[in-house]
Amino acid sequence: MQVVRGSTSMEADGRRFAVGIGIFDGVHRGHQALFRQVLALAQAEGLETLAYTFDPHPARLLSPASAPKLIEPIDARIERIAALGIGTILVEPFTREFASTSAETFASDLLAGRLGARHVVVGADFTFGRGRGGDVPKLVQWGKELGFEVHPVDLVKIDGIVASSTRVREFVWAGAMRGAGLILGRPFCLTGVVQRGAGRGVQLGFGTANVQSHNELLPSVGVYAGIAHGPFGARDTVINVGFAPTFGGNELKIEAHLLEYSGEPLYGSVLTLDFVDRIRDEVKFNGVEALKAQIRRDIDDARRLLAEQPSAAKP
Repeated sequence: MQVVRGSTSMEADGRRFAVGIGIFDGVHRGHQALFRQVLALAQAEGLETLAYTFDPHPARLLSPASAPKLIEPIDARIERIAALGIGTILVEPFTREFASTSAETFASDLLAGRLGARHVVVGADFTFGRGRGGDVPKLVQWGKELGFEVHPVDLVKIDGIVASSTRVREFVWAGAMRGAGLILGRPFCLTGVVQRGAGRGVQLGFGTANVQSHNELLPSVGVYAGIAHGPFGARDTVINVGFAPTFGGNELKIEAHLLEYSGEPLYGSVLTLDFVDRIRDEVKFNGVEALKAQIRRDIDDARRLLAEQPSAAKP
């Protein structure tokens, strides 16, 4: 797998590619279907495969007030695309200069020229170029003139739900982790470094890892059943996203209580937290004993929910 930063680093060297173009935030099941077509086209004609994506999200530059929070950082996006078997991942810095590229120049100079595209796979609603001046019908016509074939991919539906990054975000904001996982094809996850917290978990008898997340998109406040991945392997986990209202907290924290874990403190370790299902809302309790009793119930609920979902089992 090769990662290329910027199309100016690509040289027209005679290689021919099957190219998939998109933001691919979350690399959900709709994106996965698009890449399966890229791979099939490449295999049929002995081509190389290339994913063409953009960073930051174009809306961050063009309409910052309405720009979506990314499901995952760009590095995670790259890893997931590579895991699907795509050979080259081109990450285009979305700058004002790039945004000023006309649609026809994008097709001729970039796709046909620098990228050596033989097949181009895009979503059926794909638009591109300055002022979104290009669409799929125009790309199809230009492709015929420039020597590449365009393959629009219709929206993918999972159990009647359109697979889209927007839908994933809606599920995550609502705490509907089963829905998010259905569209993603895996649990929604956060990754971050364990930092020292207030130490209340240990005092309560339920030690937690305080995870400083790298992700923009966070679930709604609440308690979740999940799986933590880290230097210990994988552990069933109760995850709290909230403000610790029982203790008068006012800072959002992500705290993970790893079940059956009695190892060394994890400060400085990188953890990935899979959110499998929601247990309950965050509640302010009248006292510590009431909170401890609820945590015990949360642990029981987490074990039950995780046992019900074999697809979320530890690898």
